[in-house]
Amino acid sequence: MAHTDRAGITTERLVRAGAELADEIGFAQATPAELARRFGVKTSSLYSHVRNAHDLRTRIALLALEELANLASTAVAGRAGKDALTAFANAYRDYALEHPGRFAAASYRLDPEAAAAGAGVRHARLMRAVLRGYDLPEPQQTHAVRLLGSVFSGYVGLEGAGGFSHSAPDSQESWTEILDALDSLLRSWPTGS
Repeated sequence: MAHTDRAGITTERLVRAGAELADEIGFAQATPAELARRFGVKTSSLYSHVRNAHDLRTRIALLALEELANLASTAVAGRAGKDALTAFANAYRDYALEHPGRFAAASYRLDPEAAAAGAGVRHARLMRAVLRGYDLPEPQQTHAVRLLGSVFSGYVGLEGAGGFSHSAPDSQESWTEILDALDSLLRSWPTGS
C-alpha cells in the first residue's frame, strides 16, 4: 500500500507530477522545491516520498524509460526489417516531441542498481529485435544499436530545440530520408574482418 500524506501526495503521484513538470519547464528544473510549490506544501514534506532531487530525477527517468519501452514495444510488435525500424524510430520521435522533459529524463545517468531494475534492458532488447531483420553478427549489432540510438536521440534533440525550424526541407521529410538511409546502411553493413 502506498504511503499517502495529509496533502494526498503519494510517491507515484509525486513522480508523475514531476514528469509533467519536466515536460512543462525542463527536466533539470523538476525539483522537490518546485513540486512542493505546485502541491502547496513545504519541500520537507516531500522527503517522505523522495530522498532528494537526484532520487526524484531517477524516478522520473525510470517512469520515462518504462513509458517509452511500452510505446516502442507496441509499435514494433509483428513488424520486421524496415517496418520495425521505422515504427521504433517514430515511437521515440513522437514521445520526444510530446514529452520533451521525460525524453530528456530517459537519458539521465542511473546508478547500476536503478538501471538494472528499470526498462533500459527492454530498450536494448527491442533495438536488437529490430536489428534481427538485418542479420547483423556481433560486434556489428552492438555498433548498430549505438548508431541508431545516437541518431534518434540526436535528431529529436535538435528538432525539439527548434534546430530544423528555419530551413527547408521540412523536418518530416528529412526524418523519412534518414530512416531510408539507415535501412540501406543496415542492409549493407560491413561485417569487418
